[in-house]
Amino acid sequence: MFIKKRPSWALPHSEVTPESVYLNRRQFMSGTVAVAAGLSMPGLLSAAELPVPGEALDYVAMPGFSTDEKKTPFEDVIRYNNFYEFGTGKGDPARYADEMSVDPWSVVVEGECGRPGEYALEDLLKPHEYQERVYRLRCVEAWSMVIPWIGIPLADIIKRLEPNSRAKYVYFETLYDPDQMRGQRSLFSTIDWPYQEGLRMDEAMNELSFLAVGLYGKTMPNQNGAPIRLVVPWKYGFKSIKSIVKIRFQEERPKTTWEMLAPQEYGFYANVNPEVDHPRWSQKRERRLPSGLLSPNWMETVKFNGYGEQVADLYKGMDLSKFY
Repeated sequence: MFIKKRPSWALPHSEVTPESVYLNRRQFMSGTVAVAAGLSMPGLLSAAELPVPGEALDYVAMPGFSTDEKKTPFEDVIRYNNFYEFGTGKGDPARYADEMSVDPWSVVVEGECGRPGEYALEDLLKPHEYQERVYRLRCVEAWSMVIPWIGIPLADIIKRLEPNSRAKYVYFETLYDPDQMRGQRSLFSTIDWPYQEGLRMDEAMNELSFLAVGLYGKTMPNQNGAPIRLVVPWKYGFKSIKSIVKIRFQEERPKTTWEMLAPQEYGFYANVNPEVDHPRWSQKRERRLPSGLLSPNWMETVKFNGYGEQVADLYKGMDLSKFY
C-alpha cells in the first residue's frame, strides 16, 4: 500500500504540497456513501481499510497536459485496480501489495543505447523536475478513470539513456518476485511472468508518454504500480506497465504479455478505438468510475481516448483494425 517512510527516490522538497489542494481524509470519508452507491463492485476494501496517504511530492502542474473532467475519487483510484501480480480481483492489489518492498529500487537499462547499466531509481529521477498531468485512463474492460499523475516525461529519460539508430522499440519489464507478489506464485495463473510491455520508439518519445512516481500529489501506492510505472493515456490501460525494473532498447518489436497470452484479443498497439470491438464485448462505450447498478455512468468512448490531436499522426496510413 502507500509507503509510510520517505523513500530514497522521493526527491527533496522545500515545502510539502498543502493538503488543502487535494481531497483530505475527512472529505474522502464523507464521500463514502456516495461512492458505495455508485461503485457496487465485489471484493473492494471498505473505507476503514484504506491505506493512509504517502509522502507529498514537489511538482509543477502542467495545464497543457490536463483535462477539466471530474477526477476519479482518490479512494477508487487506489482500491479498484488490475495488477495480477497480486491477484485477479479488483480489490486484491490494495489488500496484498504492501507485501512488496519498493525501497531501495533499481532499474536495469540495456540494449541499443549509449548508457546501459543498473540505475538506482533516485539516480534515474533526480535530474528531472516532477510534473503533474491529469490523464484519462481507459481500461480494455470498458471502464475508465481520470487520474492526476506525478512524474516525468518518458522522452526525458530516454534522451539521457542515449538510444542509438538501431533502437526502434522500447521494452519494459515488471518486477518478478513471487515471494512478494502472490499472484506470481499462484497455481492458477496463466501469465508467463514477468509482465512485459513495449512501445515503438516514436510512441515512447511522444509528449504524452509519462513515467509516473505518484498520484494525487503523493508517492505512488504499491497497488497502482509503485515506485515507477508507465502511463500512455491514448492506449488501453494494460499498456501502462507497473513497477518497472527493466528498460531495453531493441531493433525488433518486443513480445508483450497480453499479446502472447491472447493475440486475437490484445494486440501490440492497443490504441483506444471504439471502432474495433473486443471479441467478447463492445468498445463503443465506457463506464466512468465511480459506477454502479443505479448509476452506471456510461459515456461514449472517443478514439485514442480523446488524444487524437497529439497521437493520430503516429499511425497515419496504418489499418488500425489490423494493427489493434
